[in-house]
Amino acid sequence: MTALGTSSTVAVVGTGTMGQGIAQVALVAGHRVRLYDTAPGRAEQAAEAIGSRLDRLVEKGRISADERDAARARLSPATVLAELADAALVIEAILEQLPAKQELFSALEDVVTADCLLATNTSSLSVTAVAGRLRHPGRCVGLHFFNPAPLLPLVEVISGFATDEAAATTAYDTAAAWGKQPVRCADTPGFIVNRIARPFYAEAFRAHEERIADPATIDAVLREGAGFKMGPFELTDLIGQDVNEAVTHSVWQAFFQDPKFTPSLAQRRLVESGRHGRKAGRGWFDYSEGARRPEPRTAEPCPAPEAVGLHAKLPGPAVVLRELIEEAGIKVTRDRTPGVSEGFLRLPGGACLALTNGYPATTLVYENYIRFDLSLDYRAATRIALAASSAVSEEDLAEAVGLFQALGKQVSVIEDVPGMIVARTIAMIIDFAVDAAARGVATPEDIDTAMRLGVNYPGGPMEWVERLGAHWVWDLLHSMHHQDAGGRYAPSWALRRRADLEELVL
Repeated sequence: MTALGTSSTVAVVGTGTMGQGIAQVALVAGHRVRLYDTAPGRAEQAAEAIGSRLDRLVEKGRISADERDAARARLSPATVLAELADAALVIEAILEQLPAKQELFSALEDVVTADCLLATNTSSLSVTAVAGRLRHPGRCVGLHFFNPAPLLPLVEVISGFATDEAAATTAYDTAAAWGKQPVRCADTPGFIVNRIARPFYAEAFRAHEERIADPATIDAVLREGAGFKMGPFELTDLIGQDVNEAVTHSVWQAFFQDPKFTPSLAQRRLVESGRHGRKAGRGWFDYSEGARRPEPRTAEPCPAPEAVGLHAKLPGPAVVLRELIEEAGIKVTRDRTPGVSEGFLRLPGGACLALTNGYPATTLVYENYIRFDLSLDYRAATRIALAASSAVSEEDLAEAVGLFQALGKQVSVIEDVPGMIVARTIAMIIDFAVDAAARGVATPEDIDTAMRLGVNYPGGPMEWVERLGAHWVWDLLHSMHHQDAGGRYAPSWALRRRADLEELVL
């Protein structure tokens, strides 16, 4: 371990919510902490706020009164930058503006010792650029904490182009000594979490813009059908639409306006109108007093069919549906349809019920198809989305709805589009993750850790590709790209290579 000892002083520059949180983490870990802010009186106010939070930790039994008193004694506000001269680590948490960060670090370099580690908490700027004006850029590293820093365990440790390995290792080990779960990351736009998480928001917003379903329904399908803790609309309302849109725009620009990262016009309009989410009283949803949250679109109860036919084997995690159907007391017979390799369920009225494959149900107008959305765990899922082709009758659709209702699922019928909701979202997240791993952004293990801990995903995308199969994911995205050739859904070559290797093993 090369972690900084608790005898080392840690300085935090910037005393907003994030700066205060980082300072509290270092303080509770046993360090002397100095707070600095350019605004007069802000450092003193932050010290008082941290002291109040320490009081609450005592009330909750997290620390003792003696530990609180000792921590308070180690905390001191600084009135001038020169008072940070004895710091072994300085972490900046100021505005996300590159010139401001560069100016700060240049000034710090004239104050601190030669072996002082300089860390930026930037969430979207280049660590390499932040360190670009330093005489000794090797000492600069990214330490990206997640808000609220005292509670969330993840810390992304980002090495800039010039960062010394020893500096990155010290930063990593220090974060671990503070009780955090650090992950290593190369200096690329969005790092791990803000890069790979983009499709979770972008695909939902695009689905809304395409009028596939309303925000409440899209949230419910991703939450209850895929296991995400919050849907993208309610989550961005919590984060702040202005904050989320700014990160999206920053990553898009940093990737030279790659269509995969294109921001949402609908979200831009929210930001322009001042509807920034919960903090503004309104975002995608209305949070004013007495306002009622809209309910997701949910199908009325329908009778379940007495029997269904099974043609071939249902793909991926959908294979468990046969067990669920039989457990619900519905007979499963064998269906033989010549010349069709796709696995599907044949409903009594003749319609085919199949997992989405990246093509719409209405691939051909005469096809009697109903597509159901992906779930990573159909047994645990409580909601399923369905989309029907134009040839499907109301009676056929009611049979599909009744079948899933008999399995204990709520059903949302959405518009017929390629990839539906969950499948396109999960596939894009997986593709981003596989591509990032192949480019050396982070290891597969650190990617999964980052996505589970940083944004509370129900699993890691590298784990998901193992379960779904790279070939299935590639086929779905390739099908979507075939219909929307702008580049947004073009699967990465890393995913293609993984799918090809998968085929060779089989």
